[in-house]
Amino acid sequence: MSKANNFQRIRELNFLQKAALAAAILERMLPNYQLFSDATGFGDQTVLRNALDLCWEKILVPKSKISFEKQIEKIEPNVPELSQFDMFGTYPAIDVSTALLGMVQGLMTKDEHEFVSVAKISQATVAKYIEFLLMAEEVLPDNQQVREHPLMQYEIEVLAELIEHVETMGRVTSESVKALKSLALADGQTNIGIELN
Repeated sequence: MSKANNFQRIRELNFLQKAALAAAILERMLPNYQLFSDATGFGDQTVLRNALDLCWEKILVPKSKISFEKQIEKIEPNVPELSQFDMFGTYPAIDVSTALLGMVQGLMTKDEHEFVSVAKISQATVAKYIEFLLMAEEVLPDNQQVREHPLMQYEIEVLAELIEHVETMGRVTSESVKALKSLALADGQTNIGIELN
């Protein structure tokens, strides 16, 4: 399953399908923030968790009145500054915050490009992590190594699986959303392969 193929398939989904897919991808990214927060004492993971829950609510009940402006105001102070932390975990934490802000923005402005970006950000997080791992082994990473790395192959596979689920799930109902969420978390790890206990 080639990467371009996945993104082409995402573009062919309707608005709600794209939104549900992006929220499912965020479920896999969010625990990275918790790990960063636990390690540094910075940020409040519950703010991000609540915002993502509200995104799901909006996807399920498009008419629900949710102040996404307020959510953006709450999330922004929780986005870490790269310059303030000397650890790799800052990158995934920034990525999930950025992806979540995009998701909220997309639901607010009905801009489905934001949902496609969530998938791209997730893949970029994985690429950064692979580069970090290779450099730790004193290997200078190139694009091919990153692309062929098992973690990236796995990210592409999981994305393909989630897309397939969304393509075939029909109407967005609480049942189909529950199934999508559990599929996203079925392997018990974040998008960069960190085990969730």
